[in-house]
Amino acid sequence: MLLIEFLRKQQMNSIKQKTVSLYDRFRYLILYGIIGTFCAGIDFFAFYTLTTYLEVFYLVANIISVSIGITTSFILNRKYNFKVKDKRVKRFMIFILVGSGGLLLSSALLYFFIDILTLEKVVSKILSIVFVVLIQFLLNKFITFKKEL
Repeated sequence: MLLIEFLRKQQMNSIKQKTVSLYDRFRYLILYGIIGTFCAGIDFFAFYTLTTYLEVFYLVANIISVSIGITTSFILNRKYNFKVKDKRVKRFMIFILVGSGGLLLSSALLYFFIDILTLEKVVSKILSIVFVVLIQFLLNKFITFKKEL
């Protein structure tokens, strides 16, 4: 019985170590995803509030809501994910450029998937999101939020 209990504890320790190792390996990406999801929610809530309750024209509301989402994402990623505090304005400008590039890339991918490959719109959107988020994460990690900018 003691041997079985010892082996069980060893197996649990091994699983915990692997889980912690995976988290350490993908920590920045996981937090980037959590923060991104939160900021997308803020973007949507702002857009909905502006268009529904304040009757702001939808294109103007979109500019405002996306700006709020991007700014919130930058602040949260800078403070809690990548933890850099210097050169805020320069980093913010790079963050906006990466976000704008992501928007252009997303649009190009949607065109390619839908009009060229004739994939379903929802599948195309999911594929584009996965690809763009990974590209933006890498650009933000290694350029926007690198320790020495």
